[in-house]
Amino acid sequence: MTIVIFVGALLGAIALGIPVAYALLLAGVALMTHMGLFDPQILAQNVLEGANSFPLLAVPFFMLAGEIMNAGGLSRRIIDLALALVGHVRGGLGFVTIVAAVLLASLSGSAVADTAALAALLLPMMVKAGHARERCGGLIASAGIIAPVIPPSIPFVIFGVAANVSIGRLFMAGIVPGVLMGVAIAVAWWWLARREAVAPPARAGWPEVLRAARQAVWAMVLPLIVLVGLKAGVFTPTEAAVVAAVYAWLVATLVYRELTWRKLLETFAAAARTTAVIMFLVAAAAVGAWLITVANLPGQLIEWLQPLLDRPTLLLLAILGLLFVVGMAMDLTPTILILAPVLVPVVKAAGVDPVYFGVLFVMMGSIGLVTPPVGTVLNVVAGVGRMKIQHVARGVWPFLLAQLLVVLLLVLFPALVMVPYRWFYG
Repeated sequence: MTIVIFVGALLGAIALGIPVAYALLLAGVALMTHMGLFDPQILAQNVLEGANSFPLLAVPFFMLAGEIMNAGGLSRRIIDLALALVGHVRGGLGFVTIVAAVLLASLSGSAVADTAALAALLLPMMVKAGHARERCGGLIASAGIIAPVIPPSIPFVIFGVAANVSIGRLFMAGIVPGVLMGVAIAVAWWWLARREAVAPPARAGWPEVLRAARQAVWAMVLPLIVLVGLKAGVFTPTEAAVVAAVYAWLVATLVYRELTWRKLLETFAAAARTTAVIMFLVAAAAVGAWLITVANLPGQLIEWLQPLLDRPTLLLLAILGLLFVVGMAMDLTPTILILAPVLVPVVKAAGVDPVYFGVLFVMMGSIGLVTPPVGTVLNVVAGVGRMKIQHVARGVWPFLLAQLLVVLLLVLFPALVMVPYRWFYG
């Protein structure tokens, strides 16, 4: 009954158009009232404590690093490097988009920031070259959702806090799956682009490639600093976010010299607005997390799913199907905050590694960013590219299927995630 009340109140509030953060608070109040625990002081205390978390400090700094990279020229130089490397092959601009997306993902961790940069810089070039606008928009949207999977990843930070899972281990486990997502959409793009009569750009000469690499090397050092620092134990994921933001600022101001004080203030404001939305969601979800523990909702769910606990693969497929449906109507952050605390105890009971599950969870939640009707990343591409969202949705489906196949592959062959991750951690 407690599950029905909590989920019913939450979905009812969302259906009425109430923002997700307030819907979470209302669902918490409804469950507290049902359990006879309603107390405004407990409600306020949980809201305050929900945002009072040291690991969550990584969120504003990774957001700031992403904004600085876009405003300070780091993102553009990454795209220039990808253009010099693979722009000359058939369908080259599409491969440039994918390579740039993977490289940007290793710098930012924000799907929205990376997608906006890719759409602003590459969509006009692809359309001018003769590629169909819908297909280009779909490719860019699919490439943008690689960012939450490859470290540094803001959703991994939120998942780690919500589910009490090591953020550093999530970072390391996400590298191979993120690259596989890029390979999958590259194969889909190759299959589609081979039928197009679009002349690729001229091959860049070695001097041009070396010049682009020299310009981008300062940006490419950033993921190495983060990964090596985490591996060596020099800093925590939160401290890595601070290092990323400071490094991006130094490169943008002292090396590339494109980040003026006015632009810096604008990036601070943009990062603060996004962070405020995320942190309010986290704070509101803390009420539900406390009630989930008090009401023992994971225990009830384990009892319901008892027949599947001996078949972890089937259990994972059922959960991922649920996440796919939820992702159509809800953004990634609230999906993590609502479902991760409930589902992680269930998969642990089935013997599934929570780090492995966290990677699959974030991958499927990221795919939800390009599924209508909500599709946050679809909206970003539509807004930047001045397209209708239904047109972007039509162009995204071949790449969406390719990335769903990657998730299925990882479910059937967990070693693709666990072997590199365990090798890294010894």
